[in-house]
Amino acid sequence: MSDHFKVQMQAIKDYENRPKADNPVKIQDLTLRDGHQSLFATRGRTEDMIPVAEMMDEIGFWGVEVWGGATFDTMHRFLNEDPWQRLRTLKRYIKKTPFSMLLRGQNVVGYRNYADDVARAFVEKAAENGMDIFRTFDALNDFRNFETVVAAIKDCDKHFQGCICYSLTEPRMGGEVYNLDYYINKAKDLEKMKADSICIKDMAGLMAPYDAFELIKALKETTDIPIHLHSHFTSGMAPMTHLKAVEAGVDIIDTCMSSYAYRTSHPAVEPLVMSLIGTNRDTGFDIKKLADINVVLEKEVLPKYKHLLDDSKVSIIDINVLLHQTPGGMLSNLVNQLREMDALDRIDEVFAELPRVRKDLGQIPLVTPTSQIVGTQTVNNVLFDDEDEDYKMITAQVKDLCYGLYGKTAVPISSKLQKKALKGYERGTKPITCRPGEVLEPELEKAKSEVKGLTTDLEDIILYTLYPVTGKKFLMYKYGKETPPDSLKARTLEDVKKADEIMAKAKAGKLVDKSSGESPEKGENTRTFNVFIEDEYFEVSVDEPGGQPVISYAQPPAPPAMPTQPQPQAAATVPAPSAPAPPTPPAPKPVAAPAPKPAAAAEGIPLPAPMPGMIVSYSKEVGDSVEKGDPVVVLEAMKMENSLPAPVSGTIKAINYKSGDSVSKNDVLCVIG
Repeated sequence: MSDHFKVQMQAIKDYENRPKADNPVKIQDLTLRDGHQSLFATRGRTEDMIPVAEMMDEIGFWGVEVWGGATFDTMHRFLNEDPWQRLRTLKRYIKKTPFSMLLRGQNVVGYRNYADDVARAFVEKAAENGMDIFRTFDALNDFRNFETVVAAIKDCDKHFQGCICYSLTEPRMGGEVYNLDYYINKAKDLEKMKADSICIKDMAGLMAPYDAFELIKALKETTDIPIHLHSHFTSGMAPMTHLKAVEAGVDIIDTCMSSYAYRTSHPAVEPLVMSLIGTNRDTGFDIKKLADINVVLEKEVLPKYKHLLDDSKVSIIDINVLLHQTPGGMLSNLVNQLREMDALDRIDEVFAELPRVRKDLGQIPLVTPTSQIVGTQTVNNVLFDDEDEDYKMITAQVKDLCYGLYGKTAVPISSKLQKKALKGYERGTKPITCRPGEVLEPELEKAKSEVKGLTTDLEDIILYTLYPVTGKKFLMYKYGKETPPDSLKARTLEDVKKADEIMAKAKAGKLVDKSSGESPEKGENTRTFNVFIEDEYFEVSVDEPGGQPVISYAQPPAPPAMPTQPQPQAAATVPAPSAPAPPTPPAPKPVAAPAPKPAAAAEGIPLPAPMPGMIVSYSKEVGDSVEKGDPVVVLEAMKMENSLPAPVSGTIKAINYKSGDSVSKNDVLCVIG
């Protein structure tokens, strides 16, 4: 045995038998929730978590985050999975490590504040199904929105982790709003609420290392409650921020397995483990066990999701986040929405407008759902405002925010915007100052009656209450009333292999078999077409053997008085929407669902979709009379809702879609004659 080999073996032995640190940093793993939410749109399936579940249970994590955030709505809508079942399934494999979830306070896991009965029932069912740690935050840091859920968490004898959403009004911590005193005072408020731990939630990776040191040090001097740091990697600062936080005495840190880390996700656990070996903050983790988990994730799981990964950027960091403070999920929503509207070239205008909208709305932190509220309204302003009118199309959620249904903002909302948003608002024009939950009527009994005959299970009823449109569609699939489309089926490794083979053939020019003979001469009927694929242009010649093709059927054009497509100027004339409706979760890239088109007798003016989205509801039926400006249809786009008004007075002649249908920009939603 060589001396070099002996040294290596001794080093391994010393590593495996290293003494326990005096004050080890505790680690919470986010791979099974925030990791895949950040990197591939929360599309991770339960079946792909099972192969590593037992392995992760052996690491010694303080907790594993497996639920909450966007998982609840994504599972039922895009994966055809029951969110409640995921908890029960994973609990069979992860038996020692506590489960953690992200709870949006009175928002629960949706995009608005729900009634107290819904919030209580959700917490109780989550605890019953195996949830141990409830990481609870409010997008406005208005802790009145914690009151109902915290009482339920305590009644269930579970861990209440109170969050403070980290935000900035300056390049570094300071300024008139988000300064050290702000965070210390918020921590004191959470201490009064009997928080079991306090989390600083840095959702966009804005926290600088030395600000982290100052903040964590001050919090440790203020309270004896354990301090937890959550910082996304987006800007690239988070690993340095973690180390300075460790120096300052932070108790718990969030990380992901390296294969699910970086970009808009979180720092990897492995470098942190190795960095702290031999110090008094050594995690005690076995790096070999972590490596084994990554092998499974890399080889058996991630290939199924590579089509969802964004490989368009070379850099794994986005330094621009320090300028626009846009969290990764919000940024991807903005980009996708602009791309679908053929307006991606206006992204810089959106970034320029975003700080103004955020300031007008009370300098609110950018985290779900306020990030979506600010982001969607900013896009609306850029696309629809003109020199004569600002805030031409105000979303339902902005109206709710101006009324006070989300809580108290850090600074007052612009009085001019508030007055405009609340004009004709169904709850009144005077904003509330009380806890939002106090003005919300109980919702569960109403929901029970609406799904009567379909289900009586409380878990189903809660899901439907949170997401009335997509929730009901899922329940129809679950109970065999409808057949789910193939698009909801899981992707297998065999599917990946076939797709890779097709791609390889395409790159090699072998996708279509060519005749081995000589090419025929072009005939006199050869026609030339221009083909555009994104930014590339191709000229293609088509020559049908046997002569010019015979058209056996053609859709007859509609007469001028019966338009089935919007006039070019129609989208630009859509004024501000009116009353809000219950929010729904983010939709995939909208593709218009099959739907009836206007009947031949449906003469009149079309109401086109000003943007891609999903139909939430129609407030009118065929035959109803409308006045110009009356709300007709609620269109959900970028997780927010727009109430579209009638462009003219008249009678509804045709309605072309139904609740839950996806539509593209300029699709005719109805015809008014």
